[in-house]
Amino acid sequence: MTTLTKWNPINEINEMQNRLSSFFGKNLSGNGDGRLALADWAPLVDVIEDGKEYVIKAELPEVKKEDVKVRIENGMLTISGERHFEKEEEGKRYHRVERSYGSFERTFMLPDTCTVDKMVAKYNDGMLTLHIPKNKAAAPKAIEVKID
Repeated sequence: MTTLTKWNPINEINEMQNRLSSFFGKNLSGNGDGRLALADWAPLVDVIEDGKEYVIKAELPEVKKEDVKVRIENGMLTISGERHFEKEEEGKRYHRVERSYGSFERTFMLPDTCTVDKMVAKYNDGMLTLHIPKNKAAAPKAIEVKID
């Protein structure tokens, strides 16, 4: 005897998403049982260097200034914090949540050429900008090499 089951494309999409999630080691947005789950996230960061300083720019949309922490320890710069999920309001049902929420942490190894005690941090409109000056002694020197 053969049993017929109704095909549900949403279940197949959820199953594919679960397989991808386990392959990449993180939850993409659904947990397969119809409930929404919050995925891990890490803010996008640009690291820029010029002759005078290193500049690190981190995108932190919807993260409050007081929820961001920057620390330097043993030559490692760590940016951490949390983006809070909106409280579900009565009468609203979330069908899809693609933006990630929760705690985050990004860590960067700083070169020895940094003067970390003179670092300046600015936070404006969800953008954290860190200015880390270079040591003056670390400036590149041109050495002329004579070839015989």
